[in-house]
Amino acid sequence: MVLKSKVIEALNQLPDQFSIDDLMERLIVLEKIETGLKQVEEGKTLTMQEAKERLQKWLK
Repeated sequence: MVLKSKVIEALNQLPDQFSIDDLMERLIVLEKIETGLKQVEEGKTLTMQEAKERLQKWLK
């Protein structure tokens, strides 16, 4: 979840005129960042070696 204060901050960083697509893109990025930070806090990360091993099946 994204805090209302973060949404307001993101909104304030946009120019006076913007498209809804611009706003949605910014909100999606904020949500992805928050999700990633929560995963780090919960220890749900991979080492570089683990990531490379998982990617190998896709790179073949």
